Amino acid sequence: MSTTDSLTISTANVNGLRAATGKGYVEWLAATRADVVCLQEVRAEPEQLAAHVREPEGWHTLWAPSAAKGRAGVALLSRAEPQARRIGFGSAEFDASGRYAEIDLPGITVASLYLPSGEVGTPRQDEKERFLEEFLQHLKQLRERAAADGREVVVCGDWNIAHQEVDLKNWKTNQKNAGFLPEERAWFTRVLDEAGYVDVVRRLHPEGPGPYTWWSYRGRAFDNDAGWRIDYQLATPALAARATSALVERAPTHPARWSDHAPVTVTFTA
Repeated sequence: MSTTDSLTISTANVNGLRAATGKGYVEWLAATRADVVCLQEVRAEPEQLAAHVREPEGWHTLWAPSAAKGRAGVALLSRAEPQARRIGFGSAEFDASGRYAEIDLPGITVASLYLPSGEVGTPRQDEKERFLEEFLQHLKQLRERAAADGREVVVCGDWNIAHQEVDLKNWKTNQKNAGFLPEERAWFTRVLDEAGYVDVVRRLHPEGPGPYTWWSYRGRAFDNDAGWRIDYQLATPALAARATSALVERAPTHPARWSDHAPVTVTFTA
């Protein structure tokens, strides 16, 4: 990270980029002041995207679609050309699943993550548990490599886990549901304690509730702010300490939403 400049990073689960394109994503990207944008659940091959979405003017792009068509998919857009680009984290099972990619910018590695959502009692939850086991080791190794190189790290995206009770509105009724299971929450604690990352938004907004980042399309969840905080920016401690602002860009009204998630935008200073 440059010693003279600030760096603003946004992360957003777009819930299908082709659909989001027609609902306001393009206008949001044109207006953002972010230097890096991390996208999740793109659900499209790059060639399926309109040219102005696939290669927006003024941005360098890295697309990591899933081998399973129409599923998952992550991307990174950066105003500066990356020094390096990587897809996956060395996993035989998950590197082609469109769930992780990272870029190196001066002094910092930025990653986009779409962690499996899971579903209790199904193979999807088994898949999530396997991902969690592998990914924790990657997070530890990533931080160690970065430290050896004098770099900072921030992993942005849809982690599909609400860590604490203040991270979802209806926590009492969700304790047996994927995303708020005790073992998932314990894993997230290990990311903070063992791997040594910092939840940047929670550091700047320690009290809660929320700020929530996802609201179901069912019922009046958005209007009642009955949401979950599952989109995070987790950073190495020195970088987290330089975060000066963190904002969930919640749409003003339900019809104005271009995804069921809201972008999470953090500014770091030198």
